Amino acid sequence: MQTECSAGAYEFPASYGRRVVARFDGGRMSSDGGVILVKQVDDSLGFSRRFAACFRDKRHPAFVEYRVEDLVRQRIMGLALGYEDLNDHDALRH
Repeated sequence: MQTECSAGAYEFPASYGRRVVARFDGGRMSSDGGVILVKQVDDSLGFSRRFAACFRDKRHPAFVEYRVEDLVRQRIMGLALGYEDLNDHDALRH
C-alpha cells in the first residue's frame, strides 16, 4: 500500500505577531521544524511549567539570565528533536 501524503497547510496560533503555518511541500528542510508541534503540545499540557515548578531556584535573582522554566523547556525540546546533550543547542530562544 502506498503512503498518502497531504500537502495541505496547517495553521497554528500566531507567535510574536507573526502567522505560523506548517506546510509539507518544501522538499528537504530543517528537521527542527517539528519543534513547533512539540511546543504546541507543551503549551496545551503545561508540562514544562509544571515540571519546572518542582525545582527550587536558589540562584540570586540579579544574576539570573533564564528562568528555570525556560531551561527546562529548552532541554525538553532538545530531547524531542533528538539532541544528545546541551552542546547541540546554539542559543536559548523563545
